[in-house]
Amino acid sequence: MGMTRRTLLGSAVAVAACAVSAPTAQAAEVPALWREFSRTPLTHPQIPFVGRAGCRGGATRLPRHRVVADVRDFGAVADGTTDSAPAINRAIAAAGRAGGGTVTIPPGTFRIDDVIRVNRSNVVLKGAGSGRTTLYATKNLTELIGTYGSRYGGDKSSWSWAGGLIWLAPRTRWESLVAAIRAKAWPFEGWTGNRRDEWRTLTALAPARQGSWTVTAADTSSLRPGALVLLRLADDADHTLLEHMCGGGPGPETYVWDDKTKLTSYVPYEWPVRIARVHGRKVTLERPLPLDLRPEWSPQLTTHVTELSGSGVEGLTLEAPDTPQQPHLLDKGHNGVVLQCAYDCWLDDVTVRHVDNGFGLVAASGCTLRRTRVAGRGSHHPYFCREGSHDNLVEDFTIEERTSPAPAGTQLHGINVEGLSSYNVWSRGDMRMGTFDSHRGLPFANVRTDITLNNNGRHGGDASAGPLFGARFTHWNIRVTNGRAGLVKIDGLAPYSATVGIDEVREFDQIDVPDFTGDLHTRLELYGSSGSVRPRNLYEAQRRLNGAGR
Repeated sequence: MGMTRRTLLGSAVAVAACAVSAPTAQAAEVPALWREFSRTPLTHPQIPFVGRAGCRGGATRLPRHRVVADVRDFGAVADGTTDSAPAINRAIAAAGRAGGGTVTIPPGTFRIDDVIRVNRSNVVLKGAGSGRTTLYATKNLTELIGTYGSRYGGDKSSWSWAGGLIWLAPRTRWESLVAAIRAKAWPFEGWTGNRRDEWRTLTALAPARQGSWTVTAADTSSLRPGALVLLRLADDADHTLLEHMCGGGPGPETYVWDDKTKLTSYVPYEWPVRIARVHGRKVTLERPLPLDLRPEWSPQLTTHVTELSGSGVEGLTLEAPDTPQQPHLLDKGHNGVVLQCAYDCWLDDVTVRHVDNGFGLVAASGCTLRRTRVAGRGSHHPYFCREGSHDNLVEDFTIEERTSPAPAGTQLHGINVEGLSSYNVWSRGDMRMGTFDSHRGLPFANVRTDITLNNNGRHGGDASAGPLFGARFTHWNIRVTNGRAGLVKIDGLAPYSATVGIDEVREFDQIDVPDFTGDLHTRLELYGSSGSVRPRNLYEAQRRLNGAGR
């Protein structure tokens, strides 16, 4: 893996030195938190280690596959009127049968009347650029698949937070989801199937500490390097796992967990990870442990549904009809691009326009979204990250200002994270509307860094979904253009978390109170100093600290 404690500490000194000496228009300021983190990067109490977030551990160069198909050879026509969805899906299927490869879409506008399904591993759908290739999606997911109710009851549409008109998911998983929706047997959407029962134990694990790269297995006979497995942690009757996700202590210990039924439905915690090495009973993982492994949580490595891996979408715009945004939670499903049960997959240079929901990570991990853009009439969730999505990287992203006023009864969130999702990064963003939407469901250990934000959205989340934040949320170098504090200045809300280098802000509009009583053990540094904090981008600095290179 090329990572040692000596490497980490040596790199930390170099990075800190560069940060202090970097020439800037403003005097560079290195917060004490960065110096502390450099000494203990894998176990810092307020800042998570996210230096391995993204496809292939955050690699700068995304995979490249040989061209194996052109959609025109399967009947696609760039005339804006011929339904090219069947041809595009046939080309993807042919690439899958060939063992993978790139499917090209030339410049022009291609009408699609169905979902584009990237459902084979190592298949890339590649346009000529987001300004040159457009897929014009005429129908929504309600028309194409059916009404999708919520498994938690009520009259909500699950298309408000699930599904895409370009949908990256393993073929069998997608088919099982669609069958369940049409049967009105509203499914779980994650790595262990519609009823969370499609898994078996590979091995039990010995106790270990958060930040460890190596675990001790009771039996390694079913484990091999390169395999993707699930780390599975159950909770106990006292909810000590949920408390641990919040940093522990009196506040989480006195919190009432038993009535948070939506939150407890997300447990066990399922974390996908590749095995890097097996030596005797020692198993080295691709990423360090996100949490402690304690006997009371029955730590184990398990199987899961077949993953989608090595696939991507590049260089195109997905455009829906410019219809009015639907009332809150009643979206029809004019949705953008979703990655589901995907690992080491990516999007690059992709724009969505006039969508209900933009880019989704649903039980997706280790994926990269780069140079993505949400444009048009405005959307409910420009970006959503839910159902146990971990270790993802969203960088160089843009949420444009809406082109038409928001209809009454609609809602705008922003960059959403929920459902025990952890160790995700949003980096180098231009958010001309929206907010940092922690949507309850106890997300923890997530980073937002080097983002300019017009903070005019609102967060959501049912009361039964529990806390807005777990431990180790970090907001670092955030430029707030309208002076609103909500969901950005989190030193009074998020336990064991950090707010570093944000503009001076004030409370107005939606104002929250902390979920936990007592000392939150949060940190606020360089308040009012956005732009001068060094390192400027926390994720990139962690990459250098990690020694992995970019």
